[in-house]
Amino acid sequence: MKRLLFITLLSFIAVLASADEKLSGTVIGTTESVDYSTFEQSTTVNTRENAFDGDLNTFFASYERRYTWTGLDLGTPHVITKVGWSPRDDSHGPGRVVLGVFEGSNREDFMDAVPLYMIDQEGVIGQIHYAAVDCSKGFRYVRYVGPADARCNIAELEFYGHEGEGDDSHYHQLTNLPTVSIHTLDGVIPFDKETEITAHIMLISDNGTKVLSQPGSTRERGNGSRMFPKRPYRIKFDSKQNVLDAPAKAKKWTLINNYGDKTLMRNLLAFDISRKVNMKYTPYATSVDVLLNGEFIGNYQLCDQVEVNKNRVSITEMKTTDTSGDALTGGYFFEIDAYANEEPVMFNSNNGIPVTVKSPDDDVITTEQFNYLKSYFNKMESQTSTYLDYNTFLRHFIVGELSGNTDTYWSVYMYKERGDDKIYTGPVWDFDLAFENDNRTYPINSKNDYIYRSGGSYAGNMKSFVDRIVVYNTAAKQQLYNIWDEVRQGGLTDEYMQECITKYAEKLSASQRLNFMRWPIMNEKVHQNPRTYGSYEGEVENVRNYITARFAWIDNKLGYTYVPPTPDAITSLRVNTTQPYRVYTLTGVYCGDDLNTLAPNIYIVRQGQRAFKIVL
Repeated sequence: MKRLLFITLLSFIAVLASADEKLSGTVIGTTESVDYSTFEQSTTVNTRENAFDGDLNTFFASYERRYTWTGLDLGTPHVITKVGWSPRDDSHGPGRVVLGVFEGSNREDFMDAVPLYMIDQEGVIGQIHYAAVDCSKGFRYVRYVGPADARCNIAELEFYGHEGEGDDSHYHQLTNLPTVSIHTLDGVIPFDKETEITAHIMLISDNGTKVLSQPGSTRERGNGSRMFPKRPYRIKFDSKQNVLDAPAKAKKWTLINNYGDKTLMRNLLAFDISRKVNMKYTPYATSVDVLLNGEFIGNYQLCDQVEVNKNRVSITEMKTTDTSGDALTGGYFFEIDAYANEEPVMFNSNNGIPVTVKSPDDDVITTEQFNYLKSYFNKMESQTSTYLDYNTFLRHFIVGELSGNTDTYWSVYMYKERGDDKIYTGPVWDFDLAFENDNRTYPINSKNDYIYRSGGSYAGNMKSFVDRIVVYNTAAKQQLYNIWDEVRQGGLTDEYMQECITKYAEKLSASQRLNFMRWPIMNEKVHQNPRTYGSYEGEVENVRNYITARFAWIDNKLGYTYVPPTPDAITSLRVNTTQPYRVYTLTGVYCGDDLNTLAPNIYIVRQGQRAFKIVL
């Protein structure tokens, strides 16, 4: 037994020793270097080989400033256990390694590359810095990708490990958030909304134990958000995928850049509101860290592509043969869109509202379908009480007003299902200017009227369209009041929103630090920022203060007095069924207004100003 233990111990020590072996191989990477004496392109001065010559006084510096790299072809796969690096010996050297990324691959073009480690602090000149690598897979090719605008300046690189294929049991995540790593064919960076760039997409989650690695494509997305240095992207898998815990299995997903939202959570908060007001569909969204061709490009929100899908916009998907009868009546998914003139299939309504058709797709929609939708929209526009579903429209309105979204009516998604006379509103989308983040409406809570009437932006004549419902329609105004009462009693409170803010701030802590190292804009006004708050914590506090005041503002605007449910004891009192009442679960979820339809349980009943528990 002792001999067996001794042999096992020796084997363990041998593995540790082999894991720390410094690796060598053929130097690979960007061939064009820069000659700093002339700033001309070179292949003989400051070359990639300098990063592996053992001399801390030489260095590699690429001619291009971004997406350049140097590394090793190890000949066979090796499991990397440690990396080392030393910055170039000059005044900028220590900072030039910050956000530098180490990757491993089994393809020479690095299309299947996996992150091994990212440097998150300045180096010290003349010193090799080391970091352990927590990736169990073996790679033949390894490299270091310099951060943006750094020319990959590096004095020395080292890779340690042992030969072997390894396994897929553990991969490296940049932070506690999932890591999305995109590599494009020939390193082409997406440059417009039309050109699909062939790509390989990897998503690492669950502390590195879960990996989705699939071929696909990517391109830019968005309208105004494309103008920022930090670009938004769409990714598309070659086949439908289940992504993280998203409900939909789909090919298309979006990466929202949130450049002007320094909390990195405004969309997430608005989607929480959307779920609390019981919108039929709220887009899936979660925060992620993103790498593009080995370069860290920041914190993004991985979201649904808003499209027709049974777990997204769940309506009938039309065929080209659906050109008459009941088949022609739906489903249609469309957007009231201030950018409609830039889209391939659009129309302007009789009252000057621009509409973009999202589904059927622009390359398959028939003339009959287009004409039907245009005619039906015009009919709805002139007879909203008959053809517009006020329930979804008013819930959508509440999300926009509570969040203070100045863009609520700049872009509005709507849909019409087959055989249904109503046009429905939703889902909600695009909240980077919400929660007190627009200098055109700041400070929102000092306004005497709704934000859409007090500086908010809108497409075409949408302001007049909304006025007809929430200002001049008495029945709709009462319905708005009733919905506000329902959602307030259902748990949409300041306390709930503050809990959401705390949750996201904690979750984003590590990622936001890296994001604002990559995009050092915390003390700059970007996009429509009305103010700067000096820190991430200050930005979050601004949202906290806004939402507290906004609840009070809307309560006052609607003439509503919020009385929290106080079910201190279970009561056997009978509900007065001659008067309206509402029923909620013990966690505040609205169950309807008829106890006879509910299963046996304990519920909260609210009738007038009285709230109590009742046992069925």
